[in-house]
Amino acid sequence: MNFLAWIILGGIAGWIGSMFANTNASQGAFLNIIVGIVGAFIGGLVFNFFGGAGVTGFNLYSLLVAVIGSVVLISVTKLVTKG
Repeated sequence: MNFLAWIILGGIAGWIGSMFANTNASQGAFLNIIVGIVGAFIGGLVFNFFGGAGVTGFNLYSLLVAVIGSVVLISVTKLVTKG
């Protein structure tokens, strides 16, 4: 996937993930992009661990993987910072 597609997919996935994790008000567009890109990596690792495919390109399945990874990343971050 090219650089611009990663930014777009990351921004959308980070935004949706932050809405699920109730952190949308505290995150800006830049943080949504970073969370979405890192979330796509984490989601890819999780899906590969369970035998599925990770991020496969700019499609709905990859968005789902990235959103799940974003929610995992935000949840772990919330657990670490509160403890």
